[in-house]
Amino acid sequence: MNRIVPLILAVALFMEQMDSTVIATALPAIATDLGVGPITLKLALTSYMVALAVFIPISGWMADKFGAKSIFRVAILVFVVGSICCAVSSSVVEFVLARFLQGMGGAMMTPVGRLVLLRTTEKKDLVSAMALLTIPALVGPLTGPPVGGFITTYFTWHWIFLINVPVGLAGVWLSTIYLPDIERRAAPPIDLYGFLLISLTAAGTVFGLSVVSLPALPPIVGIVTTMIGLVCGGLYLRHARTHPAPILKLTLFRNQAFRAAITGGTLFRIATGAVPFLMPLMLQLSFGMTPFQSGLTTFAGALGALTVKFVAKRLFASTGFKMTLIGASVAGAATTAVNGFFTAQTPQGVIILFLFASGLARSMFFTGTNALSYSEIEDDEASQATSISSVLQQVSLALGVAFAAFVLEASSYLSGSHLQLADFHLAFFLVSVVSLASLLPLLPLDAGAGAGVSGHRRYAARPAEAPGE
Repeated sequence: MNRIVPLILAVALFMEQMDSTVIATALPAIATDLGVGPITLKLALTSYMVALAVFIPISGWMADKFGAKSIFRVAILVFVVGSICCAVSSSVVEFVLARFLQGMGGAMMTPVGRLVLLRTTEKKDLVSAMALLTIPALVGPLTGPPVGGFITTYFTWHWIFLINVPVGLAGVWLSTIYLPDIERRAAPPIDLYGFLLISLTAAGTVFGLSVVSLPALPPIVGIVTTMIGLVCGGLYLRHARTHPAPILKLTLFRNQAFRAAITGGTLFRIATGAVPFLMPLMLQLSFGMTPFQSGLTTFAGALGALTVKFVAKRLFASTGFKMTLIGASVAGAATTAVNGFFTAQTPQGVIILFLFASGLARSMFFTGTNALSYSEIEDDEASQATSISSVLQQVSLALGVAFAAFVLEASSYLSGSHLQLADFHLAFFLVSVVSLASLLPLLPLDAGAGAGVSGHRRYAARPAEAPGE
């Protein structure tokens, strides 16, 4: 396998993931410098997520129309320009607009990066390539808080965005040299009405859930916006059935492997969005750690995610996608539930051990579902598959934070007190239940599903069978 391609793509995606989480730690300092409250500035976080939701659906069409390699490089440059604009912003309006511009670049980097990987990697090497590409999505949110705290404390918040400039330019240069030229595809005329509906669906849901969970605006705004998003989603379902070339091709869900991987991954990702929100709060508010100390503790999860790179291919070849993913789902739910038993007296080594195991389970699950979802997808449908996957990822992560925040708020309201350790414990238990639900779409999966990608020894050598045989 040519490792340089997934590594280049992984570096670009890590830049995006790191940036989206590192800003959370620096938010109070940025707000003070711009002369606004931290709650007001959280609109900047929301504007970034909305930009992702709006432009991800069109990313697959853009890659087919203008070439995946070209769009990937343009996406990096847009992200870098947005980073510079963030660093030089002198008002909250400028900062929010700059974050939206960053989000436009990020919206193209993630799905188009996956598309480049799919079209430059043989099926038999897809698990190893996906293991490399999955790492940024798990390491970024865990390393962001300590890095953001360090930069903000010892330098200024501007450097959080300026460090993206040399990294991004290096990514463009390496992409130009090492990424192979990918042939353009015959893209149909763009489905503008479908694009409008799916953008309103994703943006309305992401914005609404973000506002409800992080109330920078009255909660009713979030509720109404979420409802608008759901209504537009219903309209798109009807539209996609009749349009000859919808912006997102929902008929892909007829494929059992794709359906199981996407639905299971969406449920599991809700927990992935909730845990990085809950754990730092619990460590700081209930255990008395500083932001830097809590960031160093949660970094154990990143080490677990990195470990998967060395074992994923052999494990999937040995047991197949179905059994490995079911095991990872159960392990992920169990290690999430264990967080609900931690107290300030729990030895830090024990906490670190379980966070390491949790990171390992989550990385194994996402490596598997990412590879499985594309294992039976034809090459001309790959751009559609990456767009659908990326949209649902953003919605599920936002839903995870909203769900965790709702549990904390409801629990503290019912107890009639401020946030207590018991509120965090309840949130971890409920999140673990949602995480465990991810195995339900996997249970009907054929034991040999995706064997051509996993290399599962029991099925890979057999001739292809019709679905359900």
